[in-house]
Amino acid sequence: MRTDSSPGTLPAREHLPAGDAGTPVLDVVIPVFNEEKDLQPCVLRLHDHLKRTFPYAFRITIADNASTDTTPQVSRRLEAEFPEVKAVRLEQKGRGRALRTVWSASDAPILAYMDVDLSTDLNALLPLVAPLISGHSDLAIGSRLSRSSRVVRGAKREFISRTYNLILRGSLQARFSDAQCGFKAIRRDVAQALLPLIEDTGWFFDTEMLVLAERAGLRIHEVPVDWVDDPDSTVHIVKTATDDLKGVWRVGRALATGSLSLDRLTRPFGDDPRDREIKDVPKGLARQLVGFCVVGGLSTLFYLLLYSGFRVFTGSQVANALALLVSAIANTAANRRLTFGVRGRGGAVRHQAQGLVVFGIGLALTSGSLAALNAASSDPGHSTELAVLIAANLAATVLRFLLFRAWVFPDRRDADATTNASRTPVPKASSATYSTVGAGSMAQPAHHGPLPQRPVTQGAPHHPFDTTQFRAGEAADGSWRDATMQLQPVRPHDTDSRDMR
Repeated sequence: MRTDSSPGTLPAREHLPAGDAGTPVLDVVIPVFNEEKDLQPCVLRLHDHLKRTFPYAFRITIADNASTDTTPQVSRRLEAEFPEVKAVRLEQKGRGRALRTVWSASDAPILAYMDVDLSTDLNALLPLVAPLISGHSDLAIGSRLSRSSRVVRGAKREFISRTYNLILRGSLQARFSDAQCGFKAIRRDVAQALLPLIEDTGWFFDTEMLVLAERAGLRIHEVPVDWVDDPDSTVHIVKTATDDLKGVWRVGRALATGSLSLDRLTRPFGDDPRDREIKDVPKGLARQLVGFCVVGGLSTLFYLLLYSGFRVFTGSQVANALALLVSAIANTAANRRLTFGVRGRGGAVRHQAQGLVVFGIGLALTSGSLAALNAASSDPGHSTELAVLIAANLAATVLRFLLFRAWVFPDRRDADATTNASRTPVPKASSATYSTVGAGSMAQPAHHGPLPQRPVTQGAPHHPFDTTQFRAGEAADGSWRDATMQLQPVRPHDTDSRDMR
């Protein structure tokens, strides 16, 4: 959608002509429900844009969410007319359900989706998927809230969108700017590992996907977009907002309790600054020190507030013991998750028990300091007690960090890597660029060499889908929900002599 309506000093931007391409590299999904009027213009415009500007082969998949009008007939007609168009019918509603079903069954290395109204300028499509094709990013989203974006919409939708993103930042610590823009893309290998973790089947699907990906350390690329509001949108704002808030609560609770297995999404390759080794410093020590200092500062403040509260109705020794006990439990839990990156409930009781041992050592240091102060002065002031406790806690903090790192939360990554290496067969030189290990047909490796060029269409092409109808919420073989996908390192220069593509 071109929005430059007035001439300027620079000429209008034009895309270079696209070359010929072969096997689909990009699969764009358009979820629809009762869109008999808008579906055909949308597909025609998108198809024309991709033909003219996209340098690789593509597929447009229409995901019909149980439409009751003539949308299925329009979809089948477009599928018959254009070789690059595929129609999929689902018998249940839900945008998230449609995306998960089609993405789980697709063979394209890059998966994307956009709303049928095409409110987003299509000139942003190639910048959206380019970082995914190059391997630079894992997901990509269009952002209407970037400073360089140009957006035309009413004040009501603008307020709702910005308020929702503020809620995400405040409650889930989200750093991406626009969760609701219907213009996103993801790498297929990432999607296979991420989709089984997403519960929502409606409009909150996007947000849940982005939050989990960000918390797992995946790279999310943002593209400023030009966006014009669709005045005929059928989205029920109040119901959608209510469902989104319920989703925020559910995901926030899951992240707080560590019930999500986000470690399965950790990238085993790439130049992650967190994995860089600092000379003469053990791996991870610098990051752990920063996290421990932050947690320690907050714990000390919490401890002093507790001590001051307990001191009102009890003696200094009892107040110190109670305050230290409560703050130590909170400190161990915070360091376990934030400093040493231990997720889940496994070993939590053992870690707390070891933390209480460390607490006992801290109690001995602080109690001994108070005893020495009371011996030196018969009636020390409250400020003097706090000063002595701060000094004693500093000494206890250094000892606590050393014990946490060496005893309570030892770094077992090297031992785990050695164990896994002994159990994993050495791959052949011709390993697949995109491969996953799992159950069912989704676990089969997909070999991709250099991105193919688009050939001149000759007759009817072959589509990877075995059927045009799926049961809602699962892939064609129904196996994705139970599959455990494991990302394998990408080796872009590996080729397979057996790959005829």
